[in-house]
Amino acid sequence: MIIALFSVSLLCGLLTLGIPMVVSIGFAVIINLMMNDVQITTLPGLMNSGLSKFVFIALPMFVLMGSIMNAGGVSARLFNFAKALVGAMRGGLAQVNVLTSMFFGGMIGSSTADLAGTGSIVIPAMKKEGYSGPVSAAVTASSSGLGPLIPPSTPMILYSAVTGTSLGALFLAGLVPGIIFALLQMSLVSWLARRHGWAQHGRFALREVGRTGLDALLPFCVPGVVVGGFILGIFTPTESSVFAVAFALFLSVIVYRKLNLRSLYRVFANAVQLTGELKMITALSLTFGWALANAGVPQAIVGGMELILGDDSQFMRLLLLVLLAIIAGMFLDPLIPVLIPIILPVLLFYQIDLTHFGVLMVICVVIGQMTPPMAIALVITSKLANCDQIAVFRAAIPFIILMILFLLLIMLVPSLATWLPSIAAQGR
Repeated sequence: MIIALFSVSLLCGLLTLGIPMVVSIGFAVIINLMMNDVQITTLPGLMNSGLSKFVFIALPMFVLMGSIMNAGGVSARLFNFAKALVGAMRGGLAQVNVLTSMFFGGMIGSSTADLAGTGSIVIPAMKKEGYSGPVSAAVTASSSGLGPLIPPSTPMILYSAVTGTSLGALFLAGLVPGIIFALLQMSLVSWLARRHGWAQHGRFALREVGRTGLDALLPFCVPGVVVGGFILGIFTPTESSVFAVAFALFLSVIVYRKLNLRSLYRVFANAVQLTGELKMITALSLTFGWALANAGVPQAIVGGMELILGDDSQFMRLLLLVLLAIIAGMFLDPLIPVLIPIILPVLLFYQIDLTHFGVLMVICVVIGQMTPPMAIALVITSKLANCDQIAVFRAAIPFIILMILFLLLIMLVPSLATWLPSIAAQGR
């Protein structure tokens, strides 16, 4: 147990010093194996066994699909459609920001990719409209959290691979909470707009909605086919990822003509690099989880929870696990492949619904990306807005509070996450 605690402390210390995630966790794993007298030559085998699950095929496909859509001119079309829909509301461009992220996140599945795709468009537009840099960055960072919830979702693919939970069920479980989260963010923006006097952005015109909606129709087919395909049983989520790549290529190369051979090479190279980083981190994380499990860390967590709670409150157990995830998420990015292998035995011991907990974990990932010391979403948006990170964090506090309240809502009402997967399962 002492070696396990030392390994975890070493990992957190390296990350706090700004050492890259893959280097930090790799070093922690090697030190752990050496201190436990395990041959280092076993490391490649342990890593390979962690990546042998079939669902991992979906990860590079959805990453590639997101890269293609990101570079293929989709974000501007979605921004124009969102502007036509909600631009006339109070705080119009901030509302457009949220709605664009919901649209774009449903095709990309990653908050950082959403930031890259929409942030460079929305943040300059908001600053030109009179919003301050920190406010523009905070709204963009917060709305990017919609991407991991609405399918397809990279964190959910990682969660499915680690826990064995159905990827299709996880995609469906995030859909309703994602829509609710978007509506809550738009409500908060509306309240802030009244308080700070944020103006409308143009007038509502049905003709403009129709024109921009028609322009964005084909991109909307991607998440529709991905989700609808496995609801109807036409294909698995893994098979849908291949179709999504083919459709994204068709849109970006044939229809919109935004990508040529040279730009496609850059897109594929970026996707390969990102996939490689994610898979390396996941493989090392699963190995780290195996080592900590052998050291009795899950049993220690169970013992600690029993000592703290002293009763059979399932909600309080869930609350403690979520608090652990939020604290870990402040330091770890990505969070899921590092933490879940450690606490999975605890989830199974307490018979916690893995689909429901998967949605909670994704929300914890989003909160972690908004809170220091890592706060990757705030770091990216502050650079895009060219403003101080501390000022962005202060502007983001209302949105972080909203995220925590939203997390409590999903904890208290599990059916918001589990209803749609159960309906789909009954229909098959």
